[in-house]
Amino acid sequence: MNIKDDWQKVKSALEQGQASSIYCSIATVNPDSTPHITPVGTVFLRDDQTGYFFDHYAEALGKNIDQNPDVCVMAVNAGRLFWFKSLLKGRFVAPPGVRLYGKVGPVREATPDEIEKIEKRVRPSHWMKGARMLWTDFTHVRDIDFTHYKPVTYPVMMDGMWPEHA
Repeated sequence: MNIKDDWQKVKSALEQGQASSIYCSIATVNPDSTPHITPVGTVFLRDDQTGYFFDHYAEALGKNIDQNPDVCVMAVNAGRLFWFKSLLKGRFVAPPGVRLYGKVGPVREATPDEIEKIEKRVRPSHWMKGARMLWTDFTHVRDIDFTHYKPVTYPVMMDGMWPEHA
């Protein structure tokens, strides 16, 4: 599997997973070597096997990355309609999820384009008090350089979905 060749499929799987559950999981390693998983709803992918997320509330995530920049970002499509259609057909109608592995860079100021993208994502819920409390004042991001991926797979219903299942 080659992340560059498969990027559009990988990107689509992550974006569909994030859209269905509102977040991706980002795994890091704590200072005591135990795993730490953080739900992050502000992950964005670019077209060049890179991405970024807004470093806003996740204090442990940032500390862990500063100590060890290796991460795994995972998203799984949790949509009920997706699962209903897939189970009804006896095969997945799209890849059910993906894990992306990479290295995260230091905190930097978000660009106007990045801020516009997050504001567009949270705008539909901005009329709610809790949404305004959680999803405002985004100013800083961390870049992620993805090196490889592993699809979320099941032993059946995956024929031809990913290169190793072709």
